[in-house]
Amino acid sequence: MQILNFAKAIADPTRLRLMSILHEHELAVGEIVEVLSLKQSRISRHLKILSDAGLVQSRRDGQWVFYTGTPRGEARRFLDAIDSFVRNEEELAEDATRATRVVAARRKETARFFGSIAGDWDRIRHETLGGLDIAGIVAKRMHGATTAADLGCGTGGLLNALATHAQRVIGVDNSTEMLERARESFGERAGASGSVSLRIGDLEHLPLADGEADFAVMCLALHHLASPVEGVREAHRALAPGSRFILADFERHELESMRTESGDRWLGFDPDTVRAWLTDTGFTIANEDRFDLPSGLGLRLFEAVKQ
Repeated sequence: MQILNFAKAIADPTRLRLMSILHEHELAVGEIVEVLSLKQSRISRHLKILSDAGLVQSRRDGQWVFYTGTPRGEARRFLDAIDSFVRNEEELAEDATRATRVVAARRKETARFFGSIAGDWDRIRHETLGGLDIAGIVAKRMHGATTAADLGCGTGGLLNALATHAQRVIGVDNSTEMLERARESFGERAGASGSVSLRIGDLEHLPLADGEADFAVMCLALHHLASPVEGVREAHRALAPGSRFILADFERHELESMRTESGDRWLGFDPDTVRAWLTDTGFTIANEDRFDLPSGLGLRLFEAVKQ
């Protein structure tokens, strides 16, 4: 019986602690060590047992391996069923608090990194995209949108293109330095009564109301998120029914140096994975394009519609 296999797998204090944090987060092995204050060899042994039971799954991204609770099926139903019991255990609650702090520190480090390169961001983006006119490509797909959001707007280059086609635009970024440069670029239009709203916030917790926008774009931002699927879900929440969402990001690659040089959390994405995130969230994919970049990387652009 499957339930017996699941029950046996968590019938250990260490494995129960592991499940309590992986039910909520995807964490690298080093981050798990930090949260639980246990040796890596011990954690790896217990992760294998949980993995063999089908309760956790791993993802290799370059030299890193990440673990999370199995997201669907019988395993997920089992994890959801025991969640209320886990939350009431003091030690497990303390683990959850530490895990949340680790994830928050990761986001803070990402914001710090982008703040440090804000002055060079436009040059970096141009070097990355080469002659690809991403702003022009996105603008042609706005289809009369009135409120457009750039999720991960940086210094506002793409947002400026959106502003020529929409009555109101919203730019979201987690770097105050990036937003300050965007504000300088827009001037009075970014004031309290202007048509440009610049907002500090994480893409996994967007500072937008439900259905506030009728068009959104996320360009080369998804690979910086701890939980990309949460970024997709938040975009879906912030869009009105029938609205379009443009998602552009790198295909899977092996350039490990981009973690330190560009602050990348993920080394691109498999197109099938992105398609699944979009459709599972409630989008219908209307179009998909691929572009070759000067670096040799591939860029996938998905055009999706919220149902």
